[in-house]
Amino acid sequence: MAQAYGENLRQALDTLRSHKLRSALTVFGVVLGVSVIMLVAALLTGFDQKIQESINQFGADTAFITKWDQGRHGGPPPLEEQQRKPLTIEDAIAIQERCTAVKSVTVFIQTSWSHNHVVRTKAGDVTAIDFRGVQPNFGEVYANAATIEGRFISEGDDLHKEKVVMLGENVAPVLFPEGHPIGKDVMIDGSPFQVVGVVEKPKGGFGMGDEDRRVLIPYSTFKKTYPDADEIEMRAQAYPKMLDNAVDQIREVLERRRNVPFGGKDNFSIDTAEQEVSEFHNIMMMVYLAMIVLSAIGLLIGGVGVMNIMLVSVTERTREIGLRKAVGAKSQDITWQFLLEAMTLTGMGGLIALVLVFALVLLIRVTLDWPGVVPFWAAAAGITVSVSIGLIFGVWPAMKAAKLDPVEALRYE
Repeated sequence: MAQAYGENLRQALDTLRSHKLRSALTVFGVVLGVSVIMLVAALLTGFDQKIQESINQFGADTAFITKWDQGRHGGPPPLEEQQRKPLTIEDAIAIQERCTAVKSVTVFIQTSWSHNHVVRTKAGDVTAIDFRGVQPNFGEVYANAATIEGRFISEGDDLHKEKVVMLGENVAPVLFPEGHPIGKDVMIDGSPFQVVGVVEKPKGGFGMGDEDRRVLIPYSTFKKTYPDADEIEMRAQAYPKMLDNAVDQIREVLERRRNVPFGGKDNFSIDTAEQEVSEFHNIMMMVYLAMIVLSAIGLLIGGVGVMNIMLVSVTERTREIGLRKAVGAKSQDITWQFLLEAMTLTGMGGLIALVLVFALVLLIRVTLDWPGVVPFWAAAAGITVSVSIGLIFGVWPAMKAAKLDPVEALRYE
């Protein structure tokens, strides 16, 4: 039996080699459908890795607290959110004192979303900066605020409202192209500040959005320089494995302090890295569904093309079929001959798609520093689906060939 299948497979390959152009056109739809499956899976794998890495850089055991729903996403927020009273430093103190699951709380402050700040030196300037006033424990609670040069803002800086600044990793080279910015002065909105440190760029960024444009000054200095600023946000660090308890405790404290009625909507939001990852995975599921629909269209086109070309092949080889039956070939042999030919045809399409996608993903990895790879399950699914298309759409032509009467087939002109 294995020998017969091997012979049928060799005949199928011979047929494909003798009709190269026709075979290539036939499997185009299969190549398209399978390529979509594997390419989207590879890109989403890269997205997933980047997003999770980026989110977890903020700290897997931390919660982000703001008066805005689901954080700030650019542009003017809804009027209802704008009318909410801001969070206060006293809220942070209450959380630290009353929430037993909270290890530490840090507060930072910004001006309104419409206020554009500029930091400059004689060598250059940077606009659209991420400008914040931060507490000394900001670098401890935030997992993405490591100091790579100099020092972090100290308790003394905050207590005495010192005009010192930390620059983001991408900001420092623009302002000080010669390097060594520590101890030198910069102008922020026309006021002089001394550089005390450089903050490491958060990991997990990609494309054009991975620049670290942070400019950090002491919290009290920010309040003194911008007395009208009230955009206070917080990050709370929980003790290990107590993040859920910490979130519940923080919510209870803030609901009491912000007079949220029982059963009413909170006038603040608390987000965690786990929630962000979960939301992203929900988006990924929608993309996967769209991928399946697009792939199904391409595979359907490819399947119909395979069936049509196999029907043509049956017609062209009617005398061959009659001759094989005349010398003793069974209907089962004829069926498997054409099924294997259809499966080989579509299987080759799957292999071509795999090679093309691997090459494209490699190009993306090299040019865009992208971590995506074709997952094993996507490669296996692509090959399996491609072979299955040949099996499904090759059944009718194979059965038609098997049912031919040998006498009538030999008379066919």
